[in-house]
Amino acid sequence: MRYVFRNNTVERFFSKEYVFSGYDDISVIPTDFEYYVWWYQVPIKYERQVLAEEIKGYIQKFSFVLQQIVSDKMLVALTMEVFYDTPFTDDDFLLAKAVSDYNATLFEAERLYANLKVVDLSDFTCQYPISELMDWKFYLISQMGMNPKLSKPFQAWWNHKLDSIALKRKKCLVLDLDNTLWGGVLGEEGIDGIQIGGDYPGKAFLYWQEALRQLTKIGVILAICSKNNEQDVWDVWDKNPFIVLKKDDFSAYRINWTNKATNIKELAEELNIGLDSIVFVDDNPTERELVKQMLPMVSVPDFPEHPYMLLEFFKQLVNDYFKVYSITEEDRQKTEQYKAAASRLKSQKSFTDFDEFLESLDIQIIIEAANEFNIQRIAQMTQKTNQFNLTTKRYTDADIRNFMTNGWKIWCISVADKFGNSGITGCAMVNGNKIDTFLLSCRILGKGIETAFAKTLFKILASEGMAELKAQYIPTTKNMQVKDFYDRMGFTCVVEDEYGNKEYVLDLLSMDFSVKKYYHIIVK
Repeated sequence: MRYVFRNNTVERFFSKEYVFSGYDDISVIPTDFEYYVWWYQVPIKYERQVLAEEIKGYIQKFSFVLQQIVSDKMLVALTMEVFYDTPFTDDDFLLAKAVSDYNATLFEAERLYANLKVVDLSDFTCQYPISELMDWKFYLISQMGMNPKLSKPFQAWWNHKLDSIALKRKKCLVLDLDNTLWGGVLGEEGIDGIQIGGDYPGKAFLYWQEALRQLTKIGVILAICSKNNEQDVWDVWDKNPFIVLKKDDFSAYRINWTNKATNIKELAEELNIGLDSIVFVDDNPTERELVKQMLPMVSVPDFPEHPYMLLEFFKQLVNDYFKVYSITEEDRQKTEQYKAAASRLKSQKSFTDFDEFLESLDIQIIIEAANEFNIQRIAQMTQKTNQFNLTTKRYTDADIRNFMTNGWKIWCISVADKFGNSGITGCAMVNGNKIDTFLLSCRILGKGIETAFAKTLFKILASEGMAELKAQYIPTTKNMQVKDFYDRMGFTCVVEDEYGNKEYVLDLLSMDFSVKKYYHIIVK
């Protein structure tokens, strides 16, 4: 259940899982809720100074509530917007300043309190004219500050914002080239004839490429899927001075005459990501329909009819698929990490002995207890990791803090080798003597790191006096590859139900904790 502090009627805008305070009532701050929401909006008053002072009072109430909520529970605060105002003079800025000060307080508090997330309500309200935001009939009948006719789009927007806070988003944007990244067909127009830069429509494609390049800086993987001659594309990147997106900005590509559904499946396998993590952008409706029919898990938005619509389309892509509340350092390094993975794969093919290949990588593993610097990344991994995830439990950073407060042992793992640093790519959570979560990012799989990580943790627990360790496997459609992981680690399965759920136990006193010497492990 979730609890909403409010100063008007907002029940229509939230699902049944929410409980609401009385109007402008902070006298009771319940403790048994998953998280809290703060939604205070401008009241209806015509005495301008009184109105400004009341909003200032809301700041004090918000600060009081924020300090009362324990640090391991999340508070989501919506900014204040002006749905109705009637100033009597053009130089009357009292209300505007009061609202600005109120919102500035929220933003400043968000910087100081890790459990506070501020959501900009104007991101929703800007989609509607002011006349649609408020309906006087509903306000006067039931004190409903925002028009209840907007409740369904608001709920969709709100759920999207909660996903953003939980750091849920798509991982990869797969792009066509001709009439998608530039205007014209490369094979017909030539390197200098395609439309990029200069006047319209080339200017629109230039801005579009500049915008797309920024996605690589926030952790979105870019890939190419194009029917073209590969050498022609290399020549464009090398010789056309207006091309912004270069070969190095893409983590993978398929430039050939194979059907695009097949190519996208291969891209997903190469990048080791799920098809449901991919967004495919192509100007050709026939290609889009093929992918929709053959790969329904892939998101395929409609491409704009005219180049001048590209920048609005980019905004839609970000809002619908790629926006998150904040990004981690691992997100910023994502493109380089996936390119390094491709280099490892190429290097592996030159070895006939797998152990020799692993030894050549110079694998560095750092195991570190959860702290304020890595909590957000740990929470992000629980939200996004599906394949190597024994229980697939989803947690927020507030949840992680709560577990730490309650004595859970939580670690994360960072991995690097001679090809690059993969960053924080795994975590384990132990509640008492039971493993609650054990997961690794797909991009470090295939090198036995999961075994080295697990054995090192088991050795730590044994050294602290633990004799028996319990674990659980909860099957999903995506984690079948780990269904026997605990069996391979020496656990004994004690219960298995008809749905494939398994309960395990491990005797730590007889456990072999040895790992291969080519794993260089540091425990902090």
